[in-house]
This record gives sequence, structure tokens and C-alpha cells, in this order.
Amino acid sequence: MRTTSFYPVLLSADVPGASAFYQRHFGFRPLYEADWYVHLQSVEDPGTNLAIVAKDHETIPAAARGRTGGILLNFEVEDVDEQYRRLAGEGLEVALSLRDEVFGQRHFILQAPDGVLIDVIRPIPPSAEQATLYADEALPR
Repeated sequence: MRTTSFYPVLLSADVPGASAFYQRHFGFRPLYEADWYVHLQSVEDPGTNLAIVAKDHETIPAAARGRTGGILLNFEVEDVDEQYRRLAGEGLEVALSLRDEVFGQRHFILQAPDGVLIDVIRPIPPSAEQATLYADEALPR
């Protein structure tokens, strides 16, 4: 399968509210905006897209309709410390404080609307033991 685009679509109890959250705090802009669905694109990277759909919309299969949450979105950034200060300073709920991980990440996790978690990450060199688990081309330096 040759993919021409890939992006997450989040189920939401409040599509306009969730859209405003990602626009305000993560630099997205709407490309399509309906009361039940919004497609967002990063203002800095047109290849980074995110969509939000009403959790009870008829296009959602009945077995999944009405659900939200259960997803962790990763945003890799150049300066995770700066983003931590900015986002925590904007009053966002920090679910996991800024810290370094032996597997090669400096990161923090935020609580977003609809039970979504957002992991803001800067790759860092992993421990020697963890480095052996990476493919050579994926090893953070």
C-alpha cells in the first residue's frame, strides 16, 4: 500500500473546543471546518495534520460511537524545555513532568481534551543498553 497521507483523527465530545485547543497551543490551522469534523494542519509543517470528529457522528461505526480518549499523541520538538515552560505557563494540565528517559527521550505529557494525552519530546542519546534496541538509522544522537 502506498500511502499518500497519514494523520490521526480524534473522537471528541466538543469538536470546536478541541479544535481551539490544538490551534491555540500547538500551532494548527483549520483546512476544513464543520460542526462535526475539523481537519487541522500545522502552520509550520504542512505535512503535520490532525483531524477531530464528533464522537457520536453517523460516520463512526456503531461499535466505536460515543467513545473518546485512549490515545497518546507525540510531538517531537527542538526545545522541549521551552515548550514545557510555555505550555505549563498557559495553564495546561501536566500529567507527567519534564524528565529524561533512559530509552532516549527528554519529555513531558499533557492532558488534552477528550482524554487524549500529548507527549512533547526531544530525542536524546539513550543509555548504552537501550541503544542496542534501536535500528542504526533511528538511534538518537
